[in-house]
Amino acid sequence: MAAERELLEELRPVAFGIAYRMLGSVASAEDLTQEALLRVHEALARGERIASPRAYVSTVVTRLAIDELRSARAQRERYVGEWLPEPLLTGEDADPVHRVETTESLSFAFMLLLERLTSQQRAAFLLREAFGYSHREVAAVLETSEDNARQLVARARRHLGEDHARFAAPPERRDELVRRFFAAAEDGDTAALEALLSEDVVLRGDGGGKVPALARATRGAARVARTLMAWSKVRLRVAGTTLRPAEVNGGPGVVVEDGAGRVVSVLALVPDGDRVAAVCSVVNPDKLRHLGEVHDFGAWLQAGLQKNVHGRPL
Repeated sequence: MAAERELLEELRPVAFGIAYRMLGSVASAEDLTQEALLRVHEALARGERIASPRAYVSTVVTRLAIDELRSARAQRERYVGEWLPEPLLTGEDADPVHRVETTESLSFAFMLLLERLTSQQRAAFLLREAFGYSHREVAAVLETSEDNARQLVARARRHLGEDHARFAAPPERRDELVRRFFAAAEDGDTAALEALLSEDVVLRGDGGGKVPALARATRGAARVARTLMAWSKVRLRVAGTTLRPAEVNGGPGVVVEDGAGRVVSVLALVPDGDRVAAVCSVVNPDKLRHLGEVHDFGAWLQAGLQKNVHGRPL
């Protein structure tokens, strides 16, 4: 029994990693992971001989995720505003339940690129590129021929183009960029902040219709810098608001918390060399609950708009 528990815990990261990358939802990935591990347990209880438990759980969770993604895509068509993945904290202090084997292919930019693909292409590409499965193994998981598996991966690469390899930077350059980014925001230096943004930078906000958020993506260094600076000023007006640095989806980010330690929002940066290529802000409370107690972003924002930095009404 102890050996089985140990096996299931060893399989959890790969199951969760596949499910999360397929769906972009922590809650749904948790559900699929539990279902896949339950099926492994039941198979073992029946006395089935599982030659490769990793391959077994990968197959189960991938097929479950493909079915789930079809209904999730229909829901996203009715989603209010921009859709972003639920933020996943991947640093050393991350929740063990959400541990993933690798942080590559987890960035918001990459996850949004995956939305271009069909469910079959997405599964084939992730299994091949993120988890190192051979085309033969991909074919077995998807119950198709090896030639078709190759075609699925090739089509996925064509749809993604060169974008999937763009957002990479050495850790030391990334850390320095992030330090300068938040220093400029803290100092209220709009010009310095704009200089750190790529010309085609994009700012996305996900409120899901639950709380105020950007109605659509904001593009361009000047516009994004002004918007971010406005947000920074609001934050300074709300007493007790803190920025907790965090590794978000394998990259730099912060968790914004109120004075009671409740989560207000999560901000993720996507570096591109020496510039920030994208900023993603998740304020939809439904996408933050796995991180702890959530403070209503709308109430937080209203408090910031009603006071100036000296605490007097605006």
